Amino acid sequence: MSPPVIAPLRPPRALAVFWIIAATAGWVVSFLLYQEYIGQLTGAAPLFSCEISVLVTCGPNLLSPGGNLLGFSNSLIGMTLFLGPVYAGVSALAAPEGLRRWYWRVYTVFLLGGFLLVHYFAYRSVFEYNSLCPWCMVVWLVTIPLFWFTLGWALRDGVWGPLPRFGDALLTWAPLVTVLDYILIAVVAQIRLDVLGSF
Repeated sequence: MSPPVIAPLRPPRALAVFWIIAATAGWVVSFLLYQEYIGQLTGAAPLFSCEISVLVTCGPNLLSPGGNLLGFSNSLIGMTLFLGPVYAGVSALAAPEGLRRWYWRVYTVFLLGGFLLVHYFAYRSVFEYNSLCPWCMVVWLVTIPLFWFTLGWALRDGVWGPLPRFGDALLTWAPLVTVLDYILIAVVAQIRLDVLGSF
């Protein structure tokens, strides 16, 4: 008796388009962050400065050990990794019959890594460097919903097994969960740094 054939999966078109748009925005901001980094090193003027106030500025983060996690600017990591959701979105749109579950599992784990990484960076930014990097915050802004919406879809449509009710609930509440995630970071930053008082 032959094993059952597992049908490939295809995410909703709107979700695939969201991946492409959000990741493109993340890539552009990572590029701007790299330009700011080069400006910090050479004294050259960046394309768009991210120095808004004493606390809302890129400098302390960019030149810190945490801003160069692998020995080079984290912006290069962003410019590389944000190509992943773009590729996944284009793949989803280009494959009418969908793609295998292992592909979507790898992609979900990939986004989980990005999700954990931006929270790690947010923690270090607030508690170690005592500043908020505007371009970094935009990266957080797009990475967090990328994870929550993708996880909801993956659970709902069986990427990780039959969990449709839980996945559907998470997908329904993903906008609120995303906003609460933003609020948590913002509240912690305000309590720790008094960001509003720096303007």
